[in-house]
Amino acid sequence: MARKYPIIHATRTCEHSRFLRVEEVDLEFANGQRRTHERLLSSGLGAVLIVPMLDEQTVLLVREYGVGLDHYELGLPKGRMDRGESVEQAADRELMEEVGQGARALLRIGALSLSPAYMTHVTHVVLARDLYPQKLPGDEPEPLDVVPWKMDQLHRLLGRDDVTEGRSIAALFMAREYLAGRYQP
Repeated sequence: MARKYPIIHATRTCEHSRFLRVEEVDLEFANGQRRTHERLLSSGLGAVLIVPMLDEQTVLLVREYGVGLDHYELGLPKGRMDRGESVEQAADRELMEEVGQGARALLRIGALSLSPAYMTHVTHVVLARDLYPQKLPGDEPEPLDVVPWKMDQLHRLLGRDDVTEGRSIAALFMAREYLAGRYQP
């Protein structure tokens, strides 16, 4: 289903962000070389990326607008962890907000970083199984489309223009390998 794109009314450089801070790091390497690097510090408590399994062969993806690339992206539900939440609690909450499902079984199957050369951000990958209908209000500005996808068709996702988010792609393949018994967290 094609959606009407949001209108961008203005852009501007942001000195301060609710999410990120920049830190300079002075380093000296074992060979005596010195460098100053900048790194982005996440101001949050981490994030979760959920692989919600409707059944043993079907994952639930969400389609949502991504302002970074100004397009609608198909990927896994995800979100920031709130203070006091465990990884599993955050995953279940985000699943209810974005997909309208809760999970009776949640398992951490790994963690992913984005750009470890200059970012401190880590996303925990959680496999969600034994789903049941449960909706919580979320912070998304519009409803998300939930799209079932067969795990044996993951290779077809790679050629789509609306599937570019590397964390979702990596987490889907981690889950596939775990479910097949070829990977243990």
